[in-house]
Amino acid sequence: MSRTFIVAGAVGGFLSVALGAFGAHALKDHLSPEMLQIFETGIRYQMYHSLALFVVAWAVDKYMSTLFSKAGWLFIVGIVIFSGSLYLLTLTGLRWFGAVTPVGGVAFLAGWVCLAIGFWRSVE
Repeated sequence: MSRTFIVAGAVGGFLSVALGAFGAHALKDHLSPEMLQIFETGIRYQMYHSLALFVVAWAVDKYMSTLFSKAGWLFIVGIVIFSGSLYLLTLTGLRWFGAVTPVGGVAFLAGWVCLAIGFWRSVE
């Protein structure tokens, strides 16, 4: 299972950098400053949670708690829904994608709760 989270973290980090470069160079002249900021928020949260997946991978290998796997999957779902909806919102202009974004935010929050409880129970 840790391999899944390591690969997801590495791919997520790669995509964060690639999308950041795309936003800075290709979108800068096509999006309003507000939309560009929304795009960058998606990138920032994707990178944070891609890095968090490395912590999850380590915890999955070190401790026996299933909460770490749950945290990892919640982070992946959060990246797809939160960051993905912000990318789609800015690239398509369809505002309804913004209504989906909080679902990804809740997945991020739940992932952090699982991570915290997992460590609380596992670390002596």
